[in-house]
Amino acid sequence: MTVRNVSRRGFLQMGAATGGGLIIGLTLPGCSFSGALPINRDAGAFIPHAFLQITPDNAITFYCPSDEMGQGIRTGLATIIGEELDVHPHNMTVTSAGSHKDYANPEFGIQLTGGSNAIRAFWGPLRQTGANTRALLLEAAALDLGVPASQLATDNGHVVTDGQRLPYGDFVSTAAGMAMPKQSALKANTAFKYIGSEFTRVDALAKSTGTAQFGIDADIPDMVFAVVARAPVAGARVSAVDSDAALAMPGVRHIVPISSGIAVVADAYWQAKKAADALVIRWEDKPLKRVNSAQVRKDLDTALERGEDLEASSQGDVDVGFDVADSIVEADYFAPFLAHAPLEPVNATLHIRGDTADLWTGVQSIQGAQGLVERITGLPRGNIRVHNLYLGGGFGRRATLTHIVEVTEIAMAVNEPVQLLWSREDDIRHGVYRPASLMRLKAGVSNDGRVIAWQAQRSGGNITTDTLTTMLPAMLPNLPNALINGLSGLAKYVFSQWTVDPSSVEGLHETYDFDNYRVSHATVDHGLPLTFWRSVGHSYTAFAVESMMDELADRAGMNPLTFRLANTRNRPRMHGVLARAKRATDEMVVAEGHHLGIAAHNSFHTDVVEIAEVSVESGDIRVHKVTCVADVGTAVNPDIVRAQLEGAVMFGLTAALYGRIDLKNGEVQQSNFHDYPILRMDQAPAVDVILVNSGGDPTGIGEPGVPPLAPAIANAVFRATGQRLRELPLTLA
Repeated sequence: MTVRNVSRRGFLQMGAATGGGLIIGLTLPGCSFSGALPINRDAGAFIPHAFLQITPDNAITFYCPSDEMGQGIRTGLATIIGEELDVHPHNMTVTSAGSHKDYANPEFGIQLTGGSNAIRAFWGPLRQTGANTRALLLEAAALDLGVPASQLATDNGHVVTDGQRLPYGDFVSTAAGMAMPKQSALKANTAFKYIGSEFTRVDALAKSTGTAQFGIDADIPDMVFAVVARAPVAGARVSAVDSDAALAMPGVRHIVPISSGIAVVADAYWQAKKAADALVIRWEDKPLKRVNSAQVRKDLDTALERGEDLEASSQGDVDVGFDVADSIVEADYFAPFLAHAPLEPVNATLHIRGDTADLWTGVQSIQGAQGLVERITGLPRGNIRVHNLYLGGGFGRRATLTHIVEVTEIAMAVNEPVQLLWSREDDIRHGVYRPASLMRLKAGVSNDGRVIAWQAQRSGGNITTDTLTTMLPAMLPNLPNALINGLSGLAKYVFSQWTVDPSSVEGLHETYDFDNYRVSHATVDHGLPLTFWRSVGHSYTAFAVESMMDELADRAGMNPLTFRLANTRNRPRMHGVLARAKRATDEMVVAEGHHLGIAAHNSFHTDVVEIAEVSVESGDIRVHKVTCVADVGTAVNPDIVRAQLEGAVMFGLTAALYGRIDLKNGEVQQSNFHDYPILRMDQAPAVDVILVNSGGDPTGIGEPGVPPLAPAIANAVFRATGQRLRELPLTLA
């Protein structure tokens, strides 16, 4: 049986049909809005739809539907709507939108930021919204001024006529009584004023001066502080607790049992932290308690040896391809569990007053946070306000909202405004993780450098099922727990016995012209909670694929870039990026003792090639420079695109050289940056970004720079030492 893979978007859409309403309807883009919007309405303001408010004094506010976690989304989306509205983003107030179905991501159908899709998903809707609003304002101005609209123009928030510049605000009263146009003409790309230009981010000043408000900055009167003691083995419940010593410590107000452990509430954070350390807790036994890292690796291997993998997708006849191949290469590649480690650990502040609640936090799904508070408190959704502040890094971690469950349970118990803060140790030892993965590849190549057979097997945990376990209670707050648990269990069964989780195998064949390929997957779940990690499955599949492609190029006796060009003739965008990368390498002057490694990968609709310049001295791998060549379609703000790729290189380099989560008796061994290190400034390479403009709509950029980095380094190390590194993190024997 061949089970075709589906995208994450496709799976979520299937969930709407089979799961009783996982997907919430979307009413975009800009001729109306549905229901009461969470907008602070200024006197006389014109609110044509969910995204914009224009006041008579020409104050223009854009309500950004996606969450800002450093990726520059507020600037990007403001630029898109501002282009068609003809208002520079710096002349708007850009703020976070509240929770409302009109802010749902058009691809996901729910209010969620992730998957590097916000620019791509909102590109059409926001452009149309801006164009419709501009057309309406021109019609209103024509009526007020008594001239045909065809004789009017706009410029940066003003209507221009006979040398006069009249602010949009002059016409909002008239516009408010008129029907919104539905399909106003969009600008030609050649007419763009703001899209494609470089200017500072709309949040640059606030973040530079320390006035930007992150979740951790929330400070409300009479707030108390909570710290949770959680099980050393994930998922274990409390069997018994001795809290006498903790209760006797200064400042301690409450000891509260909650679903994930025991919470200590005190007058100050450090008082709560010390008291939580003083708790004596006995935890229930879990199967995970008998798991060590060596066993994880062995179990992944055993699953493939036993043939437990299900076919995910296939094309052509792989067996015939191997029969006629001139050379066959086989290898295993391994990637460990990883934590996200955002600079700002997860946190939340909740104040419940009677039948209302206010939540201050920074999450990737404001709708999910609101849903969890609704589920636990029983309060009407309209009475729950979520103040989503800046996120100090997300990487997928802030889409898992277990901390919102915790703070709500604590606030319900103590009847005081509560701030819950996870420490760095909490984040690394009790978080959610990228799954460990074993990839077994077998490929056949012809003497002229064509890959004519490709077999890719992966074993490990499934990302989507664990994520659904935490998402479903948030997205379906009124569904009984028993039904939620049933749906979660069904998803686990389906993705282990019937079909393959697309996130587990994405990237194993899509970059190249493989006429004959077969991809399969074996589910191995040890019980450690998993979730999306920056670039998701691509973060480990690219390491395997691009390492194997380098081995095949070597076997065929070809230059690695030339080899990849020969296998992307039917993929013009990637072929173009590779051709540009080849020109870049041809122009490079490489220092003595330095070596180049390259890797290419397609993810999130974006094609990226990375060239790593590496040296190896006394067994230490040093990355001196990374050249990143990328095709992102239309770059809304090229400077932000470059910054995202530069950041992805640093993030990916940290994982490639240092990243690993080890288990001993089911317990995570790493705890802070001394044993889960991040890249230091003196280790950071120079990064050169080359953008290939193929035209077309924008593609994703937050994640695609991560996958090619590790294999590019590994391939450079091979050229330096002759040693193939097939395990992450990269270390020389």
